[in-house]
Amino acid sequence: MDKIEIVGGQKLQGSIRISGAKNAALPLMACALLTAEPVVLQDVPELADIRTMQKVLEHFGMKITRNGTTMTLQADNITQFEAPYELVSTMRASFWVLGPLVGRFGQARVSMPGGCAIGVRAVDRHLYVVHQLGANIDMVGGYVECQAKDGLKGAHLSFGPGTLVTPFYDTSTFKPSVGATMNALMASVLAKGRTAIDYAAIEPEVTDLANCLVSMGAKISGIGTPHLVIEGVERLHGTTYAVISDRVEAATYAIAAAITQGQLTLTNIKAELLQNVLDVLTSAGVNIQTAQDSITVSNNIWPLKPVRVTTKEYPGFPTDDQAQLMALMTLAAGESSVTETIYENRFMHVPELARMGAHIQLKDKNTAVVKGVDHLIGAPVMASDLRASAALILAGLAAQGTTTVHRVYHLDRGYDNLVGKLQACGANIKRLPENN
Repeated sequence: MDKIEIVGGQKLQGSIRISGAKNAALPLMACALLTAEPVVLQDVPELADIRTMQKVLEHFGMKITRNGTTMTLQADNITQFEAPYELVSTMRASFWVLGPLVGRFGQARVSMPGGCAIGVRAVDRHLYVVHQLGANIDMVGGYVECQAKDGLKGAHLSFGPGTLVTPFYDTSTFKPSVGATMNALMASVLAKGRTAIDYAAIEPEVTDLANCLVSMGAKISGIGTPHLVIEGVERLHGTTYAVISDRVEAATYAIAAAITQGQLTLTNIKAELLQNVLDVLTSAGVNIQTAQDSITVSNNIWPLKPVRVTTKEYPGFPTDDQAQLMALMTLAAGESSVTETIYENRFMHVPELARMGAHIQLKDKNTAVVKGVDHLIGAPVMASDLRASAALILAGLAAQGTTTVHRVYHLDRGYDNLVGKLQACGANIKRLPENN
């Protein structure tokens, strides 16, 4: 196990290329199950979650090779249909194999998932998808078992509040779900007939998956909107497809430039992917300049202005950027507030920021009030999840003295070479063995 040590006070200067998005690459890897032909994915990030998904897919019999950021996947000899607990329990995204397995092969046995400890993220909407499309579902020993011997059939799906109640789901509390929308797309592209999805999630990663499926021969209309229509086809073919850039990584480095009063140019990223974050930074006083495939972030105003944000589904402010923004607001002039509406238990970074001198009060279960301070002081801190790890590193970049972030294995799940990218821009940061 490693730790990250940061000596704060260095203004970041330079350029950072944004990697392919983890949250897009993982479902794109899963959708390779839908064809026997090779699927070539470009700009796949080097992350622990990517390696976990590769193990899951190889367990089924998929052949996967990697050359740099290019990954080739071929599912022409799938021999297993069970995603075992020891793999799925480490990463919730493994559950995305459910849709393509049932969609193409008519069967799947998938362990109930695990992942970050940031609250309950139920799989009821995923089960709703395959059940509505005609699969039989059983829960046996912690596994979801699905069978559709005659194949799936098109149906009407809705992720808005409904009235259906079964042993596996209750639609009365439904709301748009990125993961369930992705599973619905992958399950329905080979189903017989038409599938309509209402209240679909419209995150860029969902659009990216839909566009990849179209490049494989799927018939999907309404891409990028909350209403999708899929006309099932008999088969899909292979494709070569570039993974969309990681908007969360880009937002993290944009905040890194702001919190260090530096200037960074982020390349391989379109501003519209994170416009909601850029708007908040602009309102705080950060200077943002955009080009076709780059964003330049600079901060010559200090202290920054406070902001109030509430996390929402896209195009609202992303929950995955909440912790990083909070780190920035610890140094703003005045009182900011951050309200989390997507996940519970996603304020576990608050006591760790407080160890560094931040003044943050939890007003209720989902709102944090942040009163800006003159400076943060380096301290040993403990990362609780992926985005909390990034927030603590950002705070360490701006703090006086040395910050040591422990349990940084969380970071490896979602940031490709973060330490190296920050070092190249002048950060005094290094990764060390925990016992060093």
